Amino acid sequence: MYGYEITQRVKDLSDGRILLTEGALYPTLHKLEGEGLLKTETVMMGKRVRKYYALTTEGRSLAKERVSEFFDFIKTMSNVLQVKIA
Repeated sequence: MYGYEITQRVKDLSDGRILLTEGALYPTLHKLEGEGLLKTETVMMGKRVRKYYALTTEGRSLAKERVSEFFDFIKTMSNVLQVKIA
């Protein structure tokens, strides 16, 4: 996806609860690209250049690992707070 598409997708998937700004998104994308976790493809769209971002194999693996860690954290906090999660 390209940057604006990412912001809209996150907004849609979070029912408008998470609004990514360009000032937050692009530095993060550039950092991930620099770490080899994202690959980019530049495409000409008429007179405009659009840069598409995709996770590398390493990036996808790290994302899965981080999501798993987050789920473990939520489970732990649910136990500590004695709150049942649906």
